[in-house]
Amino acid sequence: MIEEGSLLWEPSAKRIESANVTQLMRWLQHTRGLEFTDYHDLWRWSTEHLEDFWAAAWEYFEFKASPYQQVLTTREMPGAQWFTGSTLNWAEHALRHGAGDTPALFHCSEIRETTAVVTWRELEAQVAAAAEGLRQLGVQPGDRVVAYMPNIPETIVAVLATASLGAIWSSCSPDFGTPSVVDRFSQIEPKVLLAVDGYRYNGKAFDRMGVLRHLQDTLPTVDHTVLLPYLDGTADPGRLKATETWEAFLARGKGASLNFQQVPFDHPLWVLYSSGTTGMPKAIVHGHGGITVQHTLAGHVHSNVAPGDRCFWFTTTGWMMWNALTGMLVNGAALVLYDGNPAYPDMDRLWRLCEEAKITQMGISAAFLTACMKADRQPRKHHNLDHIRGIGATGSPLPPEAFRWVYDAVNPDVHLASSSGGTDICAGFVGGVPTLPVRAGEIQARLLGASVESWDDTGNALIDEVGEMVITRPMPSMPLFFWGDTDGSRYRDSYFDMFPGVWRHGDFIKITSRGSCIIYGRSDSTLNRYGVRMGTAEIYRVVEDLDAVVDSLVVNVERGEGQLYMPLFVVLAEGVTLDEALDRQIREKVRKDLSPRHVPDAIVPVTGVPRTLSGKKMEVPVKKLLLGYPEEKAVSRDACANPETINEYVRFGNELAR
Repeated sequence: MIEEGSLLWEPSAKRIESANVTQLMRWLQHTRGLEFTDYHDLWRWSTEHLEDFWAAAWEYFEFKASPYQQVLTTREMPGAQWFTGSTLNWAEHALRHGAGDTPALFHCSEIRETTAVVTWRELEAQVAAAAEGLRQLGVQPGDRVVAYMPNIPETIVAVLATASLGAIWSSCSPDFGTPSVVDRFSQIEPKVLLAVDGYRYNGKAFDRMGVLRHLQDTLPTVDHTVLLPYLDGTADPGRLKATETWEAFLARGKGASLNFQQVPFDHPLWVLYSSGTTGMPKAIVHGHGGITVQHTLAGHVHSNVAPGDRCFWFTTTGWMMWNALTGMLVNGAALVLYDGNPAYPDMDRLWRLCEEAKITQMGISAAFLTACMKADRQPRKHHNLDHIRGIGATGSPLPPEAFRWVYDAVNPDVHLASSSGGTDICAGFVGGVPTLPVRAGEIQARLLGASVESWDDTGNALIDEVGEMVITRPMPSMPLFFWGDTDGSRYRDSYFDMFPGVWRHGDFIKITSRGSCIIYGRSDSTLNRYGVRMGTAEIYRVVEDLDAVVDSLVVNVERGEGQLYMPLFVVLAEGVTLDEALDRQIREKVRKDLSPRHVPDAIVPVTGVPRTLSGKKMEVPVKKLLLGYPEEKAVSRDACANPETINEYVRFGNELAR
């Protein structure tokens, strides 16, 4: 095992000199007379002088907007309002760097296997046509347009067209089950439904025409459906009511001009959803202005993106990372889209895509990088990956060993940026800074404008100690509201119940004296063993370091009268069985490398770990199953990426109850 905090990479003097954050600091010195000793000094100013920082960002990025009256009305949360009086449009910013016949989108999938290109000129023409098509269908500002579509160019066109009108976008990936889609879309009463007839994953075709018929029956406000025959090109829109093909839809607006409805800064842009693993998903509303300024800052400063870059993130349209990837357009980057299994037909699929599209900024889940490491893949031996300048990792904590694997097996001179944020703000709180060193297992820094602290239970700030991750001052992309939450109570209860006026995100974090950060997993699934608290990520790092263990999940169950029961579920490598020797090896490794109090009470072999649709381990639902909750109250199978794995935990919970 590599020691947490070990230095793995430092940027060269040339990289530091040319970095966007260095240019920003110079501009602040020239225009504001501000001098900063390093990035952390800049971060402190950005959070302590919040209004001055965002006013400077507004000027620096030259946002296409009408003048604002006030940067920030109040620092109180919830209730803060940003850039009051200004009007703008997110889609206009996403397309303002368009460069004619240069690439705007690269795309391929298990259906469209060859990597193809959409130019900026073609993208703008398609967005204009789609916007006119939506207008002819009666879509006006504030109306909701929903998409049951994968990560393909048509979906990018659709979100830009919807936003250009001031209408409100929302999407679900076509691998979502019918109840999950209905739970989400029914809350916001959409006017138009955009959908594909099916998709292909892991080499298998999945027809979705039956789902579309059900959606039409259960979403009474949808008065028109646009069908993209994606699966095999033969889907008949006549099988659905009030439906036309994507081709006919674009033909409505052929030759239309590109126009953008200017809307107030806090006009709703899109609705994202919480995971919905244990209840009705929260419908989280973000605004045009907050997303525009937050994504522009993040892409420019923290991902070091500029026009001409090619940005990829493996994601579906049901995860906020799709919205964040789309947000790279505001920095003038071309997007690289992929739809399908990232490990099909083999685990080098995405690395081949990196080579084919000459990706400069790659984003992937921590789980995928860890899986490549466990499988001992060596992509740089088989593919030219020298053009990758940055790799982002999120979804779960990236273990130190996976950090080292990236430098050994992918690119020894890459900026590896582990990050953490959330659907809640459609952005990050902590993440990468291209002018700082990369250390194993650590997130480099708190992001500009993000007043992140680690607090104990009584609200005292901690350094070099694990505590609750809190945000003490507002950020522009914090939710405007939850749809249907008329009195704001659900919003307040979600973030401000523990520390009134301070956003509690629900993660355990340690902020080091160097300014770096380490996430230890969800605080609502913490392992509190007789007064010693530990994040689940610490267990996973130790256990999954063993070659015999492919994946794992741990929960700590309170059984009354002070009794605790902590089972560790393990997915074993092919051909490995949990015999007495391996059981003893796992226990001794946890005892030696972590804590005697966190040696599991039972080690249980399973075929899989249930994960959300965005790849997070479903610790809380499993804990509820083991506490005796009925399955329908503990977990939603439709919110699970691999629902077949739930059965083993249900059986284990029933046996535990007996």
